[in-house]
Amino acid sequence: MKTHKKTGLMTTMVAVMRKELRDISRDRRTLLLALLLGPLLYPVLMLGIGKMAESRAKTELDKVLEVPVIGAERAPNLVAFLATRGIKAVAPPRDLDAAISNQTVDVALSIDANYTSHWRDGGTAKIEIVADSTRKAADIPMARLRSALEAYSGQVGSLRLLARGIDPGITKPLSIGNRDLASAEAKRGAFAAALLPYLLILTSFLGGAYLIMDATAGERERQSLEPLLATPSARSSIVSGKIAAACAMGVASLLLTLLAFKLSAQFASNAGQTIDVGFMAMGKMLLVLLPMLFIGTSLLTYLSAAAKSMKEAQSHMMWLMLMPMIPTIMLMVNPLKEQSWQYTVPFLAQNQMLLKVIRAEFIPMQVWGIYLAAGFGLAAVLWFAAVRRYHQERLAISG
Repeated sequence: MKTHKKTGLMTTMVAVMRKELRDISRDRRTLLLALLLGPLLYPVLMLGIGKMAESRAKTELDKVLEVPVIGAERAPNLVAFLATRGIKAVAPPRDLDAAISNQTVDVALSIDANYTSHWRDGGTAKIEIVADSTRKAADIPMARLRSALEAYSGQVGSLRLLARGIDPGITKPLSIGNRDLASAEAKRGAFAAALLPYLLILTSFLGGAYLIMDATAGERERQSLEPLLATPSARSSIVSGKIAAACAMGVASLLLTLLAFKLSAQFASNAGQTIDVGFMAMGKMLLVLLPMLFIGTSLLTYLSAAAKSMKEAQSHMMWLMLMPMIPTIMLMVNPLKEQSWQYTVPFLAQNQMLLKVIRAEFIPMQVWGIYLAAGFGLAAVLWFAAVRRYHQERLAISG
């Protein structure tokens, strides 16, 4: 008897799943957008940003940097030294502050009026780098100018000591080196770690959004949900069938997205190579994202069941799309050291796990156990809440 009941529940779930997939397959435009928008857009976005950043850095570093210099005649040696570093001193505009404010000039140099006298006395001569630090376009020019000035300052300081018969090394009691323990995979994945986790989490979290909203709020609006709920089938099997259909669509979208990243990396430049995803890494990413797919679909089922129309259900999309951004912003402001509790927190857990995969770090079985138990546990709670909401008779009423 129990076996027959279980078989009936499974049969109903499969039937509902097939029905929902068949319904969305009739709307080919929506199906193609849902399945192909992410796989086509995300790799183009990642590769485009990487290519633009690489191209800008290369252009800014290779070209001659023209820097307006106030008081260039006071420091001819400095101006000559800057020229050897590809930095050309030019006449400043009449209103330098306004030129920097309207971005006509990225960076400028101001040489103090007393520079010559201080220099001849062997004192500290004052110069100022003039720029707007909030302008991203000024980052590379500022760094180039500062690096050249520090090199000139160090060179002149050493010559002054030698002129006095003092070894310049006496001013450097420590020789500080840098031994970077970051793996090659972690370095290559540094760029991808900034955007890829958010994009993948968002894709999994809302991958089945349209199908599940149409299967609940849409059917309620069309008054086609009532005949389904009027059948003797268990509400749990109906909910499970709808969630299974949305998850199947979400898995297909995730697989296409990961495959697109893999294929696009083969034709990418050096910047694109940072998002190279091996088949083993793809499998790990898919396993990481599966709990989020079930969490997002179950949550959307619960929310859509309370909506009387598709428009009302879609009103939730704004704040739902912001939720995956929380760990990315939080980690930028306040980086966290790895702790076990992090793998139980939605979105943060997925972000941390994806970072480990991108950096090619070993993930212990204990971490996998905590993560999967917490993720699927939350999905089960949301599934139960959705089933309880489906037991409400007013769900079949659209008005």
